[in-house]
Amino acid sequence: MGQCDSVLDVGCGTDSPVGRLTARLGRTVGVDGHAPSVEASRRRGMHSDYLVAGVLEIGEHFAERSFDCVVASDLIEHLEKADALRLLGLMERIARKKVIVFTPNGFLLQGEYGDNPFQRHRSGWGVEEMQALGYRVSGINGWRPLRGELARVAWRPRPFWKAVSFLSRPLTARFPRHAFQLLCVKDLA
Repeated sequence: MGQCDSVLDVGCGTDSPVGRLTARLGRTVGVDGHAPSVEASRRRGMHSDYLVAGVLEIGEHFAERSFDCVVASDLIEHLEKADALRLLGLMERIARKKVIVFTPNGFLLQGEYGDNPFQRHRSGWGVEEMQALGYRVSGINGWRPLRGELARVAWRPRPFWKAVSFLSRPLTARFPRHAFQLLCVKDLA
């Protein structure tokens, strides 16, 4: 996350990648509308602070330019397009330096799980769409056809195809249209 000392993790869930960086970052705040997920994250010490709130309510809780970086990891696909676009606008207002979005490449079917109704996917996002919104896009998690719901390896034998997926990462990073997931970064500073 570069020169970012404060991070707002929108839709933090139980095990956000941001939580693994908390020790290296100054202040991290996790926001999620599913209270049991926030409590699980709190027990694991993933963030310095938490807020149980709907992700579309972040503008009511955080001032403009109040965090160096605002992150949505595996979140926008859980919202209808119009709501996700509204959320991206809110994130861009709250961030000082950058916004980072991590999402599947295109629509990926996923239903509810873990007693969390927010887990169902409602939209899909593509490379050109995110670029048109001003984001730099890289491919993540290897070649798209190799993975399915919850990013699990879809083909058998799974250990072999997991290795192929891993080996395809450098190629899909450069050619994100073929990647399973997209890492989208918008620099604001």
